Amino acid sequence: MILAVDVGNTNIVFGGIEKSRTRFFTRLNTDRNKTEDEYAVIFKTLIEINRCNTADFSGAIISSVVPGLNEILSKALRQLVGKEPLIVGPGIKTGLDIKIDNPATLGSDLVVGAVAATACYKKPLIIIDMGTATTVVAVDKDGVYRGGVIIPGVRVAMESLTNRAAQLQDISLEAPRKTIGTNTADCLRSGIVYGNACMLDGIIDRISSEMEGTPTVVATGGLSPKIIPHCTHKITIDNDLLIKGLEIIYNKNNTASHRDHSGDA
Repeated sequence: MILAVDVGNTNIVFGGIEKSRTRFFTRLNTDRNKTEDEYAVIFKTLIEINRCNTADFSGAIISSVVPGLNEILSKALRQLVGKEPLIVGPGIKTGLDIKIDNPATLGSDLVVGAVAATACYKKPLIIIDMGTATTVVAVDKDGVYRGGVIIPGVRVAMESLTNRAAQLQDISLEAPRKTIGTNTADCLRSGIVYGNACMLDGIIDRISSEMEGTPTVVATGGLSPKIIPHCTHKITIDNDLLIKGLEIIYNKNNTASHRDHSGDA
């Protein structure tokens, strides 16, 4: 089993996966002020809560869009598994054919999500990740990463609005019973929940029109369960998509794994 860690600007997804089976995964707040020892304690506690032991893990891998945490998390994971974790980035084999203007600028989270989706779902693909930003990417019928869309995240948009409008309060992300709100809170909820759902439906239509074939649409990210059920398109929510992608990339880059695979063949 390996430890897989995906570091976003808002949350860290932390989980254990073995032979494509996610044993556990959880989310915790991304905190740039914590030390490697503090993260090691948190990770060890989460491992034990999920009825696992650090001795169960043969390695670890990190995908991160917060470079300042890479070394801290690497040291924390090294304490737990006794090995240097892989970090998704330049020089790491992903097996993904990327055809954008500058592949080196592509976020590791987008790479990991695309790797997992191409392995688990029928191509062509549209992959939605709803976190600090909402990203929508396109993978064509041949498995080539073609690009995508970056949209302000649901909470980012909501917080920006409520911070700038004195009479608008912060709200929970529960869908109102009707689109037409009859009070300020429900009007906000309708705009945030149904507005984002309609936006995603429209983006899916536009991306689909530029692709050959009918795309399979997959969504992940902490906010996807709040929005995706209100979309009109058929969209599969896969909460541990990034954990799956990290395992695939780990196996592609782990020498011992390749030897075992060759021996099985």
